[in-house]
Amino acid sequence: MEKVVALCKRRGFVFQSSEIYGGVSGLYDYGPYGVQLKRNLRDLWWRHVVDLRGDVVGLDTTILMHPEVWVASGHVQNFVDPLRQCEGECKKRWRADHVTGDRCPQCGGPLGEVRMFNLMFKTHIGPVEDSSSVAYLRPETAQGMFVDFKNVINSMRVRVPFGIAQQGRSFRNEITPGNFIFRVREFEQMEMEFFVKPGEDEEWFEHWKEERLRWYTDVLGIDTEKLRLRDHGVDEKAHYAKASTDIEYSFPFGWGELEGIASRTDFDLRAHQEHSGQDLTYLDPESNERYLPWVIEPAVGVDRILITCLLDAYDEDEVKGETPVVLRLHKNTAPVQVAVMPLSKKEELIGPARDVLDSLRKAGLRVEYDQTGGNIGRRYRRQDEIGTPFCVTIDFDTLNDRAVTIRERDSMEQVRVPIAELVDQLQARY
Repeated sequence: MEKVVALCKRRGFVFQSSEIYGGVSGLYDYGPYGVQLKRNLRDLWWRHVVDLRGDVVGLDTTILMHPEVWVASGHVQNFVDPLRQCEGECKKRWRADHVTGDRCPQCGGPLGEVRMFNLMFKTHIGPVEDSSSVAYLRPETAQGMFVDFKNVINSMRVRVPFGIAQQGRSFRNEITPGNFIFRVREFEQMEMEFFVKPGEDEEWFEHWKEERLRWYTDVLGIDTEKLRLRDHGVDEKAHYAKASTDIEYSFPFGWGELEGIASRTDFDLRAHQEHSGQDLTYLDPESNERYLPWVIEPAVGVDRILITCLLDAYDEDEVKGETPVVLRLHKNTAPVQVAVMPLSKKEELIGPARDVLDSLRKAGLRVEYDQTGGNIGRRYRRQDEIGTPFCVTIDFDTLNDRAVTIRERDSMEQVRVPIAELVDQLQARY
């Protein structure tokens, strides 16, 4: 993990938030390559969960909602973690279920009694800060989709079974954030609520487990040997869940949740119907029956997918006694797909290199231009570190044969290609 964290800062993937002021635990900024990688992951998720299906629609709800939403959903009462505070020298707070014994893991001081700590960030709406203005930063995007369920039904031509998908920021005041961006206090979620007829939930639950696992292996190229499905035991299921399964990845710190798939029954719609007094039932046009649909929910954080991709792709080659880093990102996710490099800074090479760059951009490829000069091998290695699958080099022979060299990241093989065929050759590799 330490090597990946160092790479993230060195190459502009992830930075500690507010670093010049000492940083804030559990908060991170994304640099230029991190932003692009996140965007690629979001776009790939949306394409496969929404665009390529005919039964899922999108939604974008607010971070701040009516506080009664969180009362109805159970978050005000139940969204808590057990907390123990060190009463010795360091005064650090720990999740009670993450420590053993009665001594502080950091300073060895005694730990206080267990108390429950609500993970929601509280704020106020309007100029007066009193109990009537209390609001919360959402701890999940799901509730917005349940609250807008009737609006979607009434405005769209959707029929059960169908889904509502959303991407957006969520906030959890974690007691002990850690493992870099694995557990943080501000993060981006991608969730989908798939509404089904009661009694058909088990079939759809299995469908979405298979569908989501396949997305990681086939679309992102994650190593199948490092992924597994783990069903929740009775004692760890959420209060709303009939069944829950995690897609787990073998992280350096052990197996950890990458994505959760839950069968939420009709818990949320029923809770909001009862609390709001509004009818949220669905009228089945075929049976003329009214019912509250049950829900299957695949939910994942973009940050966890990102760290999984980086860990899975991180590799070190052995070249002449050195161990340069290679980030073997899947071509779908790489922040830069093609790097264009003139062999030198001389003007006669820069013109053709710029022409190649423009043609690749117009073809829709994510391209970076590097005319820093110096050793071409070092420039290749820099691109290897950020995961660029292909480099295109313009050299002095280009002026005569109108051809360029494509260098492939993983094999390091190089092939000479006419400029006129370059776009087709690269697109064929994608």
